[in-house]
Amino acid sequence: MDAEIYQIRFLLAEAGQDVTLECKQNLGYSAMYWYRQDPGQGLKLIYYSTVVKDIQRGDLSEGYSVSREKQELFPLTVKSAHTNQTAVYLCSGGTTVEHGHLSPVHKPHSSPTAPDTASL
Repeated sequence: MDAEIYQIRFLLAEAGQDVTLECKQNLGYSAMYWYRQDPGQGLKLIYYSTVVKDIQRGDLSEGYSVSREKQELFPLTVKSAHTNQTAVYLCSGGTTVEHGHLSPVHKPHSSPTAPDTASL
């Protein structure tokens, strides 16, 4: 397995159901992040975790939950999914958080491991 952060490429779900988006990494990053990007908008931070079992809310945490039981896993659950949550969801990882500002090593961008596009 190559060094990477992996997430599913595309997901369709029925409205009203909880939907879990998996994020796995094998790079040893201590910090992991979930972002949402709505059409024509910038990235919004949903949740982040700087170490295992430490979860921090971002700017857009309502309607979502995360867990960080292992360093390499950071699943995001969309609670009772609705069509207004249709967006691109991006998982990222990094090594540090400096002066209260997030410092992801891998900023979200197009790559062979495409972001989750959830259509609800």
